[in-house]
Amino acid sequence: MDQRELRNIFGQFASGVTVITCNNHEGTPHGATVTAFTAVSLEPRLCQVTLTRTSKACRFLSGAPFAVNILADDQVDTALHFAGRPQSPEPVWEQGPTAPVLAGTAATLSCVPWREYDGGDHIIYIGEIVDATARADAQPLLFYRSTFHDLGTPSASAAWNGSLDDPHSGWFDASTRFTPMRVAVPTA
Repeated sequence: MDQRELRNIFGQFASGVTVITCNNHEGTPHGATVTAFTAVSLEPRLCQVTLTRTSKACRFLSGAPFAVNILADDQVDTALHFAGRPQSPEPVWEQGPTAPVLAGTAATLSCVPWREYDGGDHIIYIGEIVDATARADAQPLLFYRSTFHDLGTPSASAAWNGSLDDPHSGWFDASTRFTPMRVAVPTA
């Protein structure tokens, strides 16, 4: 299959929109719009961002602290600005615990470098989260089929309700006890 077809298939997965921010070599704030972000671990607190090798941000991220700015649904202009389409007015910068951050985001994860991996035509950066903030009133900006979206109207029930895989009341609760099964071993 060709790259365009694969890109379209990847586009079937809706994702949040982030701007990865850091300082360039002169100490000036720099950002790149990224949809390839995921949580990795709660202990240690790790997240992953993946950037194409041709991204300017790749020149600044190796071994450097960074922030993951999870954009709010009213920040399409911010996403476009850091995707190479400068907007006016420009996004507002603030100083974060590890790297510059953007004002008005739904959430921000401030990270120190943890690991870096070869990802083919991309580089995978794992950051250890040292600070996190979120706005309770913000909804995330989404990207699906090459278009920005918002969450829309929420469903009437929580995603896990009625599921046997519910992490809060799934198959087994804290009082469940297990008795090992004894398998009869045939004797000769």
